[in-house]
Amino acid sequence: MSERPFHSKKPRFQRPAGKHGHRDREFSREPWRAPSDIDVTILYGWHPVAEALRNGKRTIRRLLATENSAKRLHDELGVPLPIEPEIVRPGDINRLVEADAVHQGLYLEADPLPSPTLDTLSGKRVVLALDQITDPHNVGAIVRTAAAFGVEAIITTARHSPAATGVLAKSASGGLEHVPFMIVRNLADSLIALGERGFQRIGLDSSGEANLDELPIRNPVVLVLGSEGKGLRQRTRECCDVIGRLDMPGAIKSLNVSNAAAISLYAVTKAAAANTAK
Repeated sequence: MSERPFHSKKPRFQRPAGKHGHRDREFSREPWRAPSDIDVTILYGWHPVAEALRNGKRTIRRLLATENSAKRLHDELGVPLPIEPEIVRPGDINRLVEADAVHQGLYLEADPLPSPTLDTLSGKRVVLALDQITDPHNVGAIVRTAAAFGVEAIITTARHSPAATGVLAKSASGGLEHVPFMIVRNLADSLIALGERGFQRIGLDSSGEANLDELPIRNPVVLVLGSEGKGLRQRTRECCDVIGRLDMPGAIKSLNVSNAAAISLYAVTKAAAANTAK
């Protein structure tokens, strides 16, 4: 996906020059609506917006910022802005985001990032598959962890999964720019296809036959995580080569899926790297 040229928009309204000799950009007082285009990615908050602006693969459509946040972008971003922000008030952004969203004076509309395919995965880094994990906060936290461990891609389904935008992007704290999403129609079919390409398919479930750190793991590998309540679906389990578990020595035997993802990715990436190097 190529970058498009950008041109600053003229302000919709202007105040007369004030005592500081400049004009402030104002917004229309008409109610604002979030874009209805499903191909628009909405990002807000410092880390998601700053990382998107640093990402040369991200095509930016629009950037709104309060005066203080715009100054911070210019001072701290470290790269030229691909588009000049429209200066707005915090309330103007409030009308575009979810209730109680912490936008920190920044709101961005962009095109989705390019997505890999099953055939273009290199297999040199761990691939993560999510089986109907629906909470955008959990998925966002998983994305952030995946970025930290260098995951090559996250496979998720078109249905029963949150979009890579808004709350998810904020929870990912910039990680969305570093781990591409691959949206598939059927997760089981995708796991079968990966198996045919030589991927080791490891599911994670509390009823797994072996502790995750006891499994012989090697690249290429895909780690499959189940939903918050039901875990892995039966069909998904059948498409895995092995089901691993995390043994908990304490009184509580289960973890939130985002916490389980962090521990599992540490174990899998470490083991895969070690075994591949042999």
